[in-house]
Amino acid sequence: MASAPQQQSQLPLFYNALEPLSSEAHANYRARAMDSAPFLVNQHTIPITVDEFTLAQRFMPIVFTAGDDAIPIALMGLNEGVNVFIGDDGKLLENNFYVPAYVRRYPYMLARLRPDAQELSLCFDPTSEALGNFDDGEPLFADGQPTELVKNVLAFNESFEQAGARTNQFMGELREMGLLMEGEVSIQPEGAEQPFVYRGFQMVNEEKLADLRGDQLRKIHKNGMLPLLYAHLFSLPLMRDIFARQVQLGKMPVPELTI
Repeated sequence: MASAPQQQSQLPLFYNALEPLSSEAHANYRARAMDSAPFLVNQHTIPITVDEFTLAQRFMPIVFTAGDDAIPIALMGLNEGVNVFIGDDGKLLENNFYVPAYVRRYPYMLARLRPDAQELSLCFDPTSEALGNFDDGEPLFADGQPTELVKNVLAFNESFEQAGARTNQFMGELREMGLLMEGEVSIQPEGAEQPFVYRGFQMVNEEKLADLRGDQLRKIHKNGMLPLLYAHLFSLPLMRDIFARQVQLGKMPVPELTI
């Protein structure tokens, strides 16, 4: 049975509504394979987990949001409303690209149906065109039981939640060691009168990282944090590539902007 709809302001990025997936209410529902993601067209930042750092850093800069409750994000554009990897039709502009797990899990997600609930339930966004009472597509249920598709979706979402927990732990360690600092990047394109300056994000302080005590360095080496920190740092030069892509696409930013 569906619970009361959640207010849009309480919903995560991309989700317009959430409804628990039910073998009764959605017995005849099917899932269509989607070859585009219109919800990504104007989205320039995507949350990512630490499990994805080594893959994502090859294609997108990884930074951290501002504030005390910072989370890691991948930049698909430097300016709000600009995504240099997605065309206006919602399709990827290149085949060789890593799509973050946050995007791939949509329109599903695990959520608590009530604030006091202990268990997470598999839910979906009923406004998505990927699921519905269609004549085509893969069935979600057969004889009242979830199909292999739903089992795989559930497994993926459970893995995503576990990666999210690891990410929270990682961010807690970063805050405890005081390794984050306010980020800033200045890009001076040829022919421009003044540089384009981007702020409003956080990054790892390389000087503090280099000055860590031996016991701290051993700790982050053993717990796997060190390669993640360097994946983040190695990805930062890609901000200039993203800027160049925006220029090529005719989506020229204006100076002094916040990510």
